Amino acid sequence: MNDLHSEVGRKSGVGRKNGIPWRSMVIPLILFMGLTVSAQAPKTGFTRPLADVKFPQDDKPDCLQFALENGNLKTGPSTAIMKAAPKCVVPAHYHTAEEQLFIVRGEVSTGMEGMADTLLGPGGFATMASKQVHWFSCTAKEECLMFVTFDRAYDIVWVKQSK
Repeated sequence: MNDLHSEVGRKSGVGRKNGIPWRSMVIPLILFMGLTVSAQAPKTGFTRPLADVKFPQDDKPDCLQFALENGNLKTGPSTAIMKAAPKCVVPAHYHTAEEQLFIVRGEVSTGMEGMADTLLGPGGFATMASKQVHWFSCTAKEECLMFVTFDRAYDIVWVKQSK
C-alpha cells in the first residue's frame, strides 16, 4: 500500500520537493470549506403580523404601497406585500424578473399583453413571465391586499400603451 501512495504522490507532485507541499493547501482548503458552509447556512425563520407591516410611500402610483417582506429587491429573489387603495390603477409595465401575484383581500382586475383582463378575488393568482407587459387595478370598494414575489432582482419599466 505504501508503494501505491508514494506512486500517487510522485505522479501528482503533491508533497514532492518540486511539487506543491500538502501543508500549503490546508489553509486555502479550510477557508474554502468555511465559506461554502457559511453560504449554505440556513436562514432563521420569522413571523410578522399584518398590523406590524410598515408601508412606506415610494415612486409608484400614489394609490399603491409596497413593503418588502423577505429577500432582497436589488439581488432577488424577494417577496413583498402591496396595499392598493380602492380604484387604484397601476398602468402597463414589466419587470425583468418573473412576477407572481397572490390576492389576499379585495378584487383586482389584472391584464397582460395578449390576454384578456381577469378579475381576481381573495385566493386569486397570476404569474407574469419575465418582461411580460401587465397592469392591474383595485376594483373593490375597500383596499386590496396582495403578495407579490420576484424570482430575481426587482426593476420596473413603465410602458406607454394604448389599451
